[in-house]
Amino acid sequence: QLQLVESGGGLVQPGGSLRLSCAASGFTLDSYAIGWFRQAPGLEREGVSCISSSGGMTNYADSVKGRFTISRDNAKNTVYLQMNSLKPEDTAVYYCATAPSFRRCVTSVGMDHWGKGTLVTVSS
Repeated sequence: QLQLVESGGGLVQPGGSLRLSCAASGFTLDSYAIGWFRQAPGLEREGVSCISSSGGMTNYADSVKGRFTISRDNAKNTVYLQMNSLKPEDTAVYYCATAPSFRRCVTSVGMDHWGKGTLVTVSS
């Protein structure tokens, strides 16, 4: 069964850090671009970051540039999102998803597989 599982969410104070992981089972991630998306209560889902299959290209939403870093370890079949200097407005459910190309990921078109998400709450 093809599955993506996010982990690493939780409650953190403003200014704190979290590292999210996206692990695949039943298939390998190394041929896919991977995107992180988030959805806050009452808002539409938005793209946060993408990484190409090789890891050579990355993309970030303006709201997280300079604070979040996406990376991947294809040997571990896992993609990460390091989130620093977290703000209350970063509170959301974070999802990872695969895309057949980096361009598809950046434009959020035709994402293939989705995880069920992990909740990040930034609050004092």
